[in-house]
Amino acid sequence: MAQQLSAKEPTAEQIAEQQIYRQFGVTDSEYEQICGFLGRKPNYVEIGVFSVMWSEHCSYKNSKVVLKKFPTSGPKVLMGPGEGAGIVDIGDNQAVVFKIESHNHPSAVEPYQGAATGVGGIIRDIFSMGARPVALLNSLRFGKLTNDRVKYLFENVVSGIAGYGNCIGIPTVGGEVMFDESYEGNPLVNAMCVGIIEHDKIQKGVAKGVGNPVFYVGPATGRDGIHGATFASEDLSEKSESKRSAVQVGDPFMEKLVLEACLELINSGIVVGIQDMGAAGLTCSSSEMASKAGNGMELYLDEVPQREEGMTPYEMMLSESQERMLFVVKPEHEAQAKAIFERWGLPCHKVGKVTDDGNLKLYHKGELVGNMPVKALVDDVPMYHKPSAVPAYYEENGRIDTLRYPEVTDLNDALMKVLASPTVASKEWIYNQYDYMVRTSTAVQPGSDAAVITIRGSRKALSMSTDCNGRFVYLDPEVGGRIAVAEAARNNVCSGAEPLAITDNLNFGSPEKPEIFWQLEKAVDGMAEACRKLNTPVIGGNVSLYNENAKGAIYPTPVVGMVGLVHDIDHITTQSFKREGDIVLLLGETKAELGGSEFQYVLHGVTEGRPPQIDLDVEQTLLNAVLRAIQSGLVASAHDLSEGGLAVALAESCISGKIGAKVNFVSELRNDVALFSESQSRILLSAAPDKAEELQKLLSEAGVPVQVLGTVGGQELNVQVNGKSVIDASVTQLEKVWKDAIPCLMN
Repeated sequence: MAQQLSAKEPTAEQIAEQQIYRQFGVTDSEYEQICGFLGRKPNYVEIGVFSVMWSEHCSYKNSKVVLKKFPTSGPKVLMGPGEGAGIVDIGDNQAVVFKIESHNHPSAVEPYQGAATGVGGIIRDIFSMGARPVALLNSLRFGKLTNDRVKYLFENVVSGIAGYGNCIGIPTVGGEVMFDESYEGNPLVNAMCVGIIEHDKIQKGVAKGVGNPVFYVGPATGRDGIHGATFASEDLSEKSESKRSAVQVGDPFMEKLVLEACLELINSGIVVGIQDMGAAGLTCSSSEMASKAGNGMELYLDEVPQREEGMTPYEMMLSESQERMLFVVKPEHEAQAKAIFERWGLPCHKVGKVTDDGNLKLYHKGELVGNMPVKALVDDVPMYHKPSAVPAYYEENGRIDTLRYPEVTDLNDALMKVLASPTVASKEWIYNQYDYMVRTSTAVQPGSDAAVITIRGSRKALSMSTDCNGRFVYLDPEVGGRIAVAEAARNNVCSGAEPLAITDNLNFGSPEKPEIFWQLEKAVDGMAEACRKLNTPVIGGNVSLYNENAKGAIYPTPVVGMVGLVHDIDHITTQSFKREGDIVLLLGETKAELGGSEFQYVLHGVTEGRPPQIDLDVEQTLLNAVLRAIQSGLVASAHDLSEGGLAVALAESCISGKIGAKVNFVSELRNDVALFSESQSRILLSAAPDKAEELQKLLSEAGVPVQVLGTVGGQELNVQVNGKSVIDASVTQLEKVWKDAIPCLMN
């Protein structure tokens, strides 16, 4: 065991050691533990390997204690957290595979490649399970678009997402974007991928079978992405620009070949285990595969294909070069595996073998250059339960009256301003860069509540969305966490789907700050409660901490990626008003809740108070009733009320349907509050006149509050409150304001 470094003045040797391991993010106490596991001091390669495996990005050492609160099982869950992606049964021997992950820090310093390789990495997580990827989504956060640096990041992140997804031929079908100065300097780039698989094709990243060969497939290893995992586990600063080498470089054309070859390999039935080389590259894939099997592994680094001359064992183990996979087969299947990859023109190299000693051994030029217990790398990672403290801002917001501002009387102008807010405005500037129709299975394109793709050979479809309002989570993390899950479920139900499960991306500031750790704890409490109530278990996800800029932490942003099952394609529903004369109905109660709303931010320039409250029993009742109504053929359109409240929901349903509506909202609230409140558990429906009565009866019997607002028709949106006209605008005018907002800011 090494000496206690803090016991007395350190020697020159100890100072040199400290400079190395602290540079890698390893603390003094962690270094002592590593020495204890090895029974000696680690060499340079070993401290590098331990540092990435013990980083927050790979080990969740600061968040695992919180993640245990999530419900992770259910009757339809075939694979929960722990593998490359989660899997949920959708019947007929089929399952849906999905996961979301972040590439925040890389995108902050190299936005195109940061975003592109985020997409590439999440695709590999899906096909490493044996599934064919069928859809991509994203969840993005940026500062205000009046800032030139933000425009640069935004433009290049979108280009990176488009460049990778379009080239590989997987449609980018949905997502969400929010703009707020909280994210200035630290954008959030979360990528989600969805795949479909047959039950008997499911794979695991496990290195079973002592003596089985370990193969490396994909392009040669370079020096890009070294220490990417530790880079993602520290605060961004002015020095972060110098860490561009920690950002990987992607090649979607190579990934397409790797994808098809790996799926052919898996379909051949000879794979023992397979895993992508994502965060921490060869280090993570080899140690995790060995750990899951209770085995060890030997790697012969001279056999690793190298893109650059003179690469060291340290560089090869920690490189995060893209499009690489590690797999295990039995010796008798070596030739068959190689032949498959040769057909696809891909290099495939035997780089190691499975052992029974429980160690990860690294050989280079005939020498043993690393020898570490796999259990210490993967399972015995130090776990921390950081101190937690209620922030002062939270207490202060509890005393703020969000109605203290004078009533806004020009609601026509207010609606135009909210529609022109980049968070609410049309995202066509973004998704028109994406190929969202490739593979021809996209049934609902970007822009509605949830995207929907059909499942070939069946009448089923999958809905999918990403959701989170960081302002709500900031103002009350527990309530905001509940709302994130509930809104995702609402978006999927509005598309005609039964919500199945979620994957989450927990984007927070530094867990070293008690106020930030409190946000994380409370947000997870709220999310876990909502997942249990709405029967949507968490089947996997990602934690991204240390998201901070010079002014402090970003808004806590626990993004929820949800997938739902449309049992029959006839149930697919969109937000657009459909026909002249259809009846417009509002479901749910509208309360005086402006805290964290888009109206509050745009009209008053603040985010304060408490967010809307949510009753999960009420939410569940609403979702069950609306899904039943949709499946009964009673609903023409359905739209969740979120940013901008009723006024924006009406405008969006008119714009997307290219038809107007005349409505009268009866309310005791102030007019501006009535139309722009973001109260939860509300849905805007339209129905054919001959079905409206039956629809109202179904909803009333279920206990869902419903108000008939008016009818669809004409080319204007006319909104009255208690019989008095307060909004009167042509659909053409609304559409122009809504569509032009982002392009104008980007020009």
